[in-house]
Amino acid sequence: MPCSHGGNGDGSIVARSRALFADAGVTLPSPAERRCPLSQPLDYVVPTETVIPVSTTPTKFGFGATEELGYELNRMGLKRVVVVSDANLSKTGLLEKVEGVLARDGIDAEAYYRAHVEPTDASFREAIDFIKSRTFDGIVAVGGGSVIDTAKAMNLYGTYPADLLDYINAPIGGGKAVPGPLKPLVAVPTTAGTGSEATTVIVLDLLDLKVKTGISHQYIRPSMAVIDPLNTVTMPPTVTAASGMDVLTHAIESYTAVPFHARPKPASPAARPPYIGSNLIADLWSRKAIELAGRYIRRAVLSPYDLEARYHMMAASTFAGIGFGNAGVHVPHAMGYPIAGMVKEYRPPDYVVDEAMVPHGISVSVTAPACFRFTSVAHPRRHLDVAEALGADVEGLPLAEAGECLAETLTDIMRDIKFPNGIGGLGYEAGDIPQLVEGTLKQQRLLVVSPVTPTPEDLSRIFNESLTNW
Repeated sequence: MPCSHGGNGDGSIVARSRALFADAGVTLPSPAERRCPLSQPLDYVVPTETVIPVSTTPTKFGFGATEELGYELNRMGLKRVVVVSDANLSKTGLLEKVEGVLARDGIDAEAYYRAHVEPTDASFREAIDFIKSRTFDGIVAVGGGSVIDTAKAMNLYGTYPADLLDYINAPIGGGKAVPGPLKPLVAVPTTAGTGSEATTVIVLDLLDLKVKTGISHQYIRPSMAVIDPLNTVTMPPTVTAASGMDVLTHAIESYTAVPFHARPKPASPAARPPYIGSNLIADLWSRKAIELAGRYIRRAVLSPYDLEARYHMMAASTFAGIGFGNAGVHVPHAMGYPIAGMVKEYRPPDYVVDEAMVPHGISVSVTAPACFRFTSVAHPRRHLDVAEALGADVEGLPLAEAGECLAETLTDIMRDIKFPNGIGGLGYEAGDIPQLVEGTLKQQRLLVVSPVTPTPEDLSRIFNESLTNW
């Protein structure tokens, strides 16, 4: 039987609805054609997104998981691999251990231990030149997000050679789609923060443009992750703090992103962006990541051999990577890119670097309190829920105070883990803000995920509020 919804004809309400749909590019059937919505193409009924695509990296997690790396490579049919890492990790003994595991299980490995901390276009070109002349079945990335992103770039450009800018997201680069599947890449993360082992994203600095940008495509996601919390115990305090705050911003941004069903329906499944907005599946992972990181980040920073804290921070990183790898990140990360790209003289404690650098986890977090004050007007209950998950007492608190409550809660965490006090603590001044705003506006793939679209004036105000956080 046809559906009955009451009413008849094309009255004024229906006419106005038809006009609104027409403005959105959706053609509704005429009254004579109108039938039950279930018998119509979905475009006639819902002009916004309705599908949640879920893809995650197959994962092994737990103390000692590194011992099973060779087994997994053999299971995947990989006999010759390139191991990507950075020189600093060689001092910890971990790379020697990995080499021993691979040799024991019959895996032929060639080392590339020159990944750059916070990779640049120059470091990527060097790594890509190395991989082009090698014959290999797959890649193993042992390190933090910088190492894993370098391995992703080596895999992409080694498989489908192109000018470096071709695959970089528009408007900075050409935004070219990855032509097809890449070779197997197994990630062995050594920091609890970036979640790069679970994502479809590569991040790099373009030195001449002084901007951080990225590449995103579903084929970039690693084939597998071997996640061993023991590999994080050698992280010094500042690295632990920066990567831990990266976990929190990933998860909070994902949880507070524009709802997926409030975004336009893509013209085809192939046109669907990697970051689709908050949804009930990503929410499960992001909400748990917020809870765990809020509970354990202070302990992990202050006591590096607190294995319970290391275990749960690694879990939080993994969960956040699954959450934001689906839902996305927004304003704090968009603002973090020019903060990192325009660095002046700042050199972070505990990082062995030859040049000024703002670590990714710091750059995306120093504006977070002001950012969430700004975004809270769209979904105050979600922001209040985040504050509660981080340990704030929100009983009886008006929703209008959700943004301020979350900002204060994050600021307390930053102060306790000895984080830089705002962008001023990184060497920026008020006079730098127009250029920082300009750099942020280039990150449209992130800004469209925000629940509130920021204007240049909004961004300027957020940067001003973030000159100091306490």
